[in-house]
Amino acid sequence: MPATPRPASQRWVAADWKDLPGWGGDDLLAAWPALLASCQRPAPGWAEFCARAALQAPADPLEATLFLMKHLRPWRLQGEGGETTGLLTGYFEPQLAASRTRQGAFQWALHALPADAALRRTPRRDIDTHPRFTALELAYVDDPFALLQIQIQGSGRLVVRDAAGAERISRVAYAGHNDQPFQSVARVLLDRGEVGDATPRTLSDWARRNPAKVRDALAVNPRVVYFREEPLPDVNQGPRGAQGVPLTPGRSVAIDRSYIALGTPLWLDSTAPLSTTPLRRLVLAQDTGSAIQGAVRADLFWGWGEDAALQAGRTKQALRLWALWPDGFTPKP
Repeated sequence: MPATPRPASQRWVAADWKDLPGWGGDDLLAAWPALLASCQRPAPGWAEFCARAALQAPADPLEATLFLMKHLRPWRLQGEGGETTGLLTGYFEPQLAASRTRQGAFQWALHALPADAALRRTPRRDIDTHPRFTALELAYVDDPFALLQIQIQGSGRLVVRDAAGAERISRVAYAGHNDQPFQSVARVLLDRGEVGDATPRTLSDWARRNPAKVRDALAVNPRVVYFREEPLPDVNQGPRGAQGVPLTPGRSVAIDRSYIALGTPLWLDSTAPLSTTPLRRLVLAQDTGSAIQGAVRADLFWGWGEDAALQAGRTKQALRLWALWPDGFTPKP
């Protein structure tokens, strides 16, 4: 039986601006576009602040800092037992080379969501040989573990080269899954001694060396994520998170909605990946995820491509969080 959530007043503790480590040292102008994006879908109590933020674009980081201090109030987030330290992880948007036809190494299909509910529940092992899935194949990638990664992340970019050699980039966004349980393929390969670590490069290298074993390995995880393809008019814009606004690299986080409302500005106090260098910045709660549980818990969106994947894979640090809420309003999850 799940624990009864504590009242918001016991998870949000009133704080002072001087309590926020590094406050005043962040370039808040870099965070302003993400803040305004959240204001496109303001939560109750935010309308006045968002109207002011849209009208009064700050001229420099100091003006932005003073604006927030004038109109918002900080609250320290703590867990059910009063703990103030939690966990920061990272995620990213994969970017994969793809083909519109199954050819050469491009053998691994991304599928659209079946309209038939019964067909939708087909386990992974049976999808590639099921004739009704042929018409649902959106594109093909050349790396089965990159395909798994894009399914775990829930969205990604496809880079398709046309006959003339020009690259066209589109986005595939989460459309649903097959209601099967998730099992970690990497965990099974580690337990069997097939790989020494679970980094994307190691897993992809294993697949290239063991083509005959790949389909059986993938079948360990019966869950399949289905996608819808979308145009990508601006390649510098991230996917839409749970709030319905585009995610901003380094400024958007996924949170647990039972503790933090989508759109809430948060002051993040952690360290850079694999480093003791402080990572202290303003971020926006613009996404959520089933693995993100607890009041002091955040998943930082790093962006897309190889560098973002590397940073996301390295992010697993201690975290403290403060929520910023309009002055005069009681915060609500």
